[in-house]
Amino acid sequence: MVKYFLGHSVLRSSWDQVFAAFWQRYPNPYSKHVLTEDIVHREVTPDQKLLSRRLLTKTNRMPRWAERLFPANVAHSVYILEDSIVDPQNQTMTTFTWNINHARLMVVEERCVYCVNSDNSGWTEIHREAWVSSSLFGVSRAVQEFGLARFKSNVTKSMKGFEYILAKLQGEAPSKTLVETAKEAKEKAKETALAATEKAKDLASKAATKKQQQQQQFV
Repeated sequence: MVKYFLGHSVLRSSWDQVFAAFWQRYPNPYSKHVLTEDIVHREVTPDQKLLSRRLLTKTNRMPRWAERLFPANVAHSVYILEDSIVDPQNQTMTTFTWNINHARLMVVEERCVYCVNSDNSGWTEIHREAWVSSSLFGVSRAVQEFGLARFKSNVTKSMKGFEYILAKLQGEAPSKTLVETAKEAKEKAKETALAATEKAKDLASKAATKKQQQQQQFV
């Protein structure tokens, strides 16, 4: 049995902008799990389509129950091949990705089509399909469920990273990441707590001085 995913996303940027950003996505604050990217092949076909193949290395932390099934020296990085076909005339870009190691544990295959949004020509829509499979006897279903959940999480990160790079390329201030927002909130909370403590100390000091003055009046 194979787990299947079907999704649709919209980027509020033109197809040309998305096409340019696609090759500059890494690094970004949401892609810390992407370690390396290398173009291993590129050609332009006679009908003016751009064909590319990239090799990406990503971290691949296994769930604890899966780590027990594999030796400690098994690599925690996953190597991914990405084939892409860009058709500038029709303004479409199709990508195919799949992992080439850890295939016994799990294989994740993804197909994405980037095209002009049908409702707004200044936007780009992404049609995404994915297939998650495992040949691991006895626990394949659990592995597939885990793989599908991780894939959905990575799609969210991918879209946020895309939006971040698009904003940067268009000269806009990229929206703050959750980590940055949380850090700022924590610092602000510290400052507020410190100010409150100093104010409390000041009030306590004034109260003590006033009480001492009152006591001296009755002596």
